[in-house]
Amino acid sequence: MSREFSWDDCPDLNITPLMDVMLVLMAILMVTAPTITFQEQINLPQGSKTVKVIKPKTLTIRMDKNKKIYLKNDTYGLDTFADDFVNHSVKFDKNSEIYIYADETLQYKNVMFLLKSVKAAGFEKVSLITE
Repeated sequence: MSREFSWDDCPDLNITPLMDVMLVLMAILMVTAPTITFQEQINLPQGSKTVKVIKPKTLTIRMDKNKKIYLKNDTYGLDTFADDFVNHSVKFDKNSEIYIYADETLQYKNVMFLLKSVKAAGFEKVSLITE
């Protein structure tokens, strides 16, 4: 029983391999497309002025567990720091950033007194540094 080929027969097309190839090509395109960069030649205009950005100076204040406060090469006690810092603050720029390092065993009120003293001297950019 041999069967003859007829043009009227509708052969079933197996498109599964074609779809697999297309999905792989689409995945490759999706992975590589974000890495493609186009480089256009752009001539930028010259600016009218050049301004150099100056980073504000920083000042570090440290307080150890014995309530001794260190500012640069000077040492202060907690009870006299407020007055001493106000007197010495005229040497520093009021826009300076102040970083306060305090020992973790200190009481909260002592650290807040130090922070309040620095703010009372006219400094606004004060940060408490943690680890």
